[in-house]
This record gives sequence, C-alpha cells and structure tokens, in this order.
Amino acid sequence: MIQFSDVVLMRGSKVLLENANARVYPGHKVGLIGANGCGKSSLFALLQKKLQTDQGDVSLPQQWQLASVAQETPAVDRSAIDYVIDGDQGYRQLQQQLSEAEQQHQGEKIAAIHIQLEEAGAYDIQARAATILSGLGFSTEQISHPVTAFSGGWRMRLNLAQALIRRSDLLLLDEPTNHLDLDAVIWLEKWLQRYPGTLMLISHDKEFLDNTIGHILSIEHCQLVAYTGGYSAYEKQRAERIRLQQINYQRQQEKVAHLQSFIDRFGAKASKAKQAQSRVKQLEKMEMLLPAHQDSAFSFSFPAPPKLPNPLVSMEQVKVGYDDKVILEKLQLNLVPGSRIGLLGRNGAGKSTLIKLLAGEKSPIQGEYRTSAGLQIGYFAQHQLEYLTGEHSPLDHLVSIDPQATEQTLRTFLGSFGFNGDEALSPVAPMSGGEKARLVLALVVYQKPNLLLLDEPTNHLDLDMRHALNLALQGFSGAMVLVSHDRFLLSSVCDEFYLVDKGNVQPFAGDLDDYRQYLLQEGEPNKPIDKADKVDRKQLKRLEAEFRKKTHPIRQRITKHEKAMHQHQSELMTIEQQLADTDLYQSERKQQLTDLLQQQAALKDELEDNEMHWLDLQEQLEQLQQEFDLEVAS
Repeated sequence: MIQFSDVVLMRGSKVLLENANARVYPGHKVGLIGANGCGKSSLFALLQKKLQTDQGDVSLPQQWQLASVAQETPAVDRSAIDYVIDGDQGYRQLQQQLSEAEQQHQGEKIAAIHIQLEEAGAYDIQARAATILSGLGFSTEQISHPVTAFSGGWRMRLNLAQALIRRSDLLLLDEPTNHLDLDAVIWLEKWLQRYPGTLMLISHDKEFLDNTIGHILSIEHCQLVAYTGGYSAYEKQRAERIRLQQINYQRQQEKVAHLQSFIDRFGAKASKAKQAQSRVKQLEKMEMLLPAHQDSAFSFSFPAPPKLPNPLVSMEQVKVGYDDKVILEKLQLNLVPGSRIGLLGRNGAGKSTLIKLLAGEKSPIQGEYRTSAGLQIGYFAQHQLEYLTGEHSPLDHLVSIDPQATEQTLRTFLGSFGFNGDEALSPVAPMSGGEKARLVLALVVYQKPNLLLLDEPTNHLDLDMRHALNLALQGFSGAMVLVSHDRFLLSSVCDEFYLVDKGNVQPFAGDLDDYRQYLLQEGEPNKPIDKADKVDRKQLKRLEAEFRKKTHPIRQRITKHEKAMHQHQSELMTIEQQLADTDLYQSERKQQLTDLLQQQAALKDELEDNEMHWLDLQEQLEQLQQEFDLEVAS
C-alpha cells in the first residue's frame, strides 16, 4: 500500500501539498488529476524518491519495483527492439551473469541462472517486445531500425515500450497518450486493463481514464481527495460534493448575516449588550468555509465568420504526397459550412498530410482543387508552437494580427484563455507546452475562421481547457476537420468520420465504438468490416440489454438514495432557516430550539448514511461496468 501522511511539499515559495493524506491500495488503478502546475508530476517524483517532502511521509512497500517512462532517449545505435528489452534490467543482468558463468564454465550456476531466466519470462521477451512495439504503431521493419533513426515523438513511444516491458509492482505513467495516435491509444488502453500491478496515471483524456482506472486521486486546494470510479464517476461525485459545499457555504453566510445584523442592531443597547457580545464571539469562532471554486478559468467561443461561402473547399481526383512519393490519391471531398469531420486511421496513413493540403502547406500533385473567395482558415498543429516568438508576449502576438485593436479589448480576449494580468505581458519562451498551445488556439480563434483544421489540438491541454474547447467547437458555424486521439472530443464535436487508409479517404460507416472493434479484429488494424460485424453489433445490443437488466436493482437503489439525500438537504435547509431566527434563542423558546437541534442532528446522520450507501453502490456499478466492458472486448 502507498500512504501519504500529512505531506507538505513546496517548490520554491509555492505550496503544492499541505498536510495531504491519501492511500493507494495494491492492484488499484488510480488516475491522478488536477490543474496544470498543481503538483501531479512532483507527486510522481516523490514516489520515485527524486524529491523529498518538506514535511510528512510517503511510504510504499520496500520490495516493490517501480516502472516509469524516461523523459529522454539516448542517441544510440541499438535497434528499437533491443532498446525496449533494455527496459527489463533484471533480464539484462541475468544475461550478463549467464555470460560470465559460461566463460568460467560454472555448470551449477549456469543451470540456476537458466531457471531464473525462465521465471523472468526470458524465452518470450522478444515476442513480448515486438507485440508492444506493434501495438504502439511500429511496423515490422521499424523494430530493427536504430534508435537514432526515430524522431522525438517516436522515441517517446520507445521509452513507453521500455516501461511496459519492465516487470513492476507500480507503474507510473505521466500523459502516456500525448505522442500516440488513436489506434495506439486503444491498444494501450487494453494493455493497461490487463496490467496486474498498481497503476498511477496522469492523463487529460477523459475516455482513456474511464477505460483504464477505477479510482481518482484529485489535487484540490493543496489536498489529496480520493474518489471511487472512473473520470465520469468522479465528475458526478465532485459536482455533488461542490453542490453540498456551496449549500453549506450559503447557509453559513446567511447565519453570519443574521449574527452581524443582530450585533449591528443591538450592540449599543445595554439591555442587549450581553447577547450582542455573545454573537460577536460566536462569529469570531465560526470556521469560515471556502466557496466552491467550480468555474473554469477558460471561457471562449468562436465568433461568427464574416463570410460563409458554399462550398468552402472542393476537390476531385486529387493526388498529394511528398516529392515523388504519393500518400493520398483519388481524393474527392467537399467542405461546406457545418461540415464536422473527424479523421480516423493509423499513424502514417496520411491524416496530417490531408490537413496540410487543406491548410495550404502542401500543393496537390494532380487533380482539381478549388477554394472559394472569402475562405479564412484557422489551422492548429503542434509544430506551430515552435513558430511563436519567444521574446514576445501573448499581447504582442495579438497586436501583430490586429494592430488597430485597443489594448483593453485584446487583454479581455486573452483573459478568456487564462492569460490574465501580467501573464498577458510575459514573454512566451519560458511558458509550458500547455500555455503555448492555449496561445496558438487564441490566435486561431481571434482570426474568425470559417474553416477549422485541428491536428491533435488537445496535446498539453488540461481538462478545464479541453472542456472549454469542446464547448466552443460545438458552437462553431463553419466547417471543421479534426485529427485527435481524444475520443471524448471526437464524439462530442464530429458528425461524421472519414477513414484514411491505404492511400484513400473514405466515409467510415460507424461511430468510434465501431472503429474500436474495427481495430481489435484479430489484431489486424486494416481488416475491413464484414457482415459478421452486423451480427456482433446485434450480440452487443443483447449483452447491453442484459447488463441493464442485471444492474437495474442497483440503479434503482442509487436513485432511491439520491431522492433521500435531496429530501434530507431540503429539510435541513428549512431547519437552518429556522435556527437563523435570533428570537429562537430566547429562554422561553428553549424547547423549540432543542427540538430543532435534535432534528438537525438526526437529519445530518441520515444524510451521511445515505451518502455512504450511494457511494458504495456507485462503486459496485462502476466495477460491474468495467467487468462488462472487458467481457465485450474479449
């Protein structure tokens, strides 16, 4: 078990954790969430003993082996598969010991090491490494290429593969999907579902969290707050927790107002002086509750484009590629206002090539490619973060686009993207990847595009910003083409999907669940969907109906407890209003006061009891849902 006991952690003068307590039990899969900069990665560093607490303790079993993803990849000439196998240091050590024993002709030691190698899974390690690399998008040819042949994103995949092949009791993954495409994300999800150890995962991908973890550890106001269930369950529980906190805060404020009113009215009257002083002391001793800060720092929308020509872009029999290498051919696509297209397909199939063609970064090799007058493109891709001018501020970047706008107008606009006060005037160079991504998005939005081209826009964005982007895209009136591994975003904002595969771009007849099944068929990413899939979907609907029937009693009990909690809260509010009446505290109404206080205590007990049952039932339902998902996927 991992235990955080009264942990205080500071980075410079900033307090990240203050007297924080939490437990993570063996075998649990836990999502670690919180706003950017709140201390998630620092908490991982504590577990890896790269950081020390300023106060308190972090303990975990001494015999546990930890695995995590290296942040740097050495430029070595070792093949990709050998580099990945290097991640299993125990296996490499046994190999070295075996070599030394063979050189010294130590027969008994050689036999003993062979037994250890067998127990360590040495005789299928090549196959396991190849399977992991294939799942992460490497072709059969690529696994024999040297590490130096791969770009930065692919090297991060190699580091992830190293962490996955390593034998571990605790696996720490910090944004593992950032450098993956959707196919690899779905594969990794399945792998983590089968992982037998304890998993702690930092991710801003809601669907990925829902499908891989069963518990949430949230960093809130420098505290560690535990929730049961996946991310969706966390959102519901936290919303309820915030609602109750807000109710308590409002009740307390009403009581404060009544006390202050009594003090103001009677403080100067001799006959009431003692009672007024009593109220002053009561007010001073009252523990002030913080209001629930549930509003996001980000809130923006896409302004209506000045023009919406129809069609915006049309292409007939277009061929596009790099030099003489054709990537996509026979492209036929019309983009009209309201088109909301999500691109699906394996890494390297040509999704980004199509986006670059639409963005004007590539020209067609042949075919008819037409754009309408008035076309205004908003293009977001990760490489654009590199084009920001390091010494310029966010405000400087906006001024370069619209020098006629007033400073206050531009600063108000930047504030909706989280650049408030001095942040709008600070240079871009030291900013984090998330802050730079927010700025590039702000520049795109400001230019009022009628065609949005988004290539992995959520990389580096935290959950609040992803939520704001999701809402903004739903209100966008132009055409949109989106490439993303964030399934929640894809399913929320796209009306149709196109499959990019084998040089073609064709409408995909299905949703993301169909695409997932498409990828999982016999482990063949490119196997076409046939008639059997229709049977599979019928079978899936039957299983879902059985699951709803099986879980109906639990869901009924959940509803029952929710109704009871609502009733208790309503009754408590009525009692609180009565208790706020200052006349109630007169001696002649002592019995009425006593009765109300007893009713209040009883209702609080009942409310707490219902809340505990509700949480327990939610956990049961979540567990059954995970078991059902695994059964369907297997």
